[in-house]
Amino acid sequence: MRLTRLPIPAALTAVLLVVAAPPAVAAEPWETGAVSTVGKLIWDAGGGRLGFCSGAVVDAPNGSVVATAAHCVRTREQPEPPEEVWFVPGYDHAGDAWREDAWRVASFHTPDGWDVTRPTAEILPHDYAFLTLAEKDGRTVREAHGANRIAFEPLREGDPVTALGYPAAAPYDGESLRYCAGETDVLTEGEAQEPNLGGLLLNDCDMTAGSSGGPWLEEYDEATESGTLVAVMSVGSGDGQVVGRPFPEAARALLATAGAAGA
Repeated sequence: MRLTRLPIPAALTAVLLVVAAPPAVAAEPWETGAVSTVGKLIWDAGGGRLGFCSGAVVDAPNGSVVATAAHCVRTREQPEPPEEVWFVPGYDHAGDAWREDAWRVASFHTPDGWDVTRPTAEILPHDYAFLTLAEKDGRTVREAHGANRIAFEPLREGDPVTALGYPAAAPYDGESLRYCAGETDVLTEGEAQEPNLGGLLLNDCDMTAGSSGGPWLEEYDEATESGTLVAVMSVGSGDGQVVGRPFPEAARALLATAGAAGA
């Protein structure tokens, strides 16, 4: 069924995709357990809690860039990024041992349009970000785990796309990689509220909190565990519809900044 109106949250939080009760559809476990170029973002959310999002390594000159959602980095409630954020590629039931495989985020890059002092509806089209990771043991994350290509708008409709992430709210626990798949469907006027226009829609997908920022991949290659990143998980309706945010042409400059040597 075509989407006519997708609810927009009143305010963004670090875990944007939240449902009151599990819908009837489910995100399937990834068959091999994990993907080396896809991982989990973890930070101290205060009060003894951890914050979670998802992300993917993307090809960049410095070999050290992860793409995610902007609302994983800055929100109205927390306009500055968390003091210490870690990316764990290929996360799979790591539990408390995740730090052993984690890469520290050295810098955060969000688009100018992601101004969290403005209403959510005005900034939602800019819900993407790039994170620059520090090297680990003298290696970049791309050298150790590979990287995904990135595609910019305009995107062609009808191509197969796979959305990956680590949903952590019920009925999931954030310990395993989940996915939803379908055809690329670019939202146009008459299908969604204005803030979601240009976003990619997937039906029958109940990804929950923690999957935000997860990659939407086309042309996935099992040998390299990578594909072409066309969007990142942005918002969900709570009843089995999710929207991925593609990268506009202006995102090229932001990626170049994040991917510069020593960024």
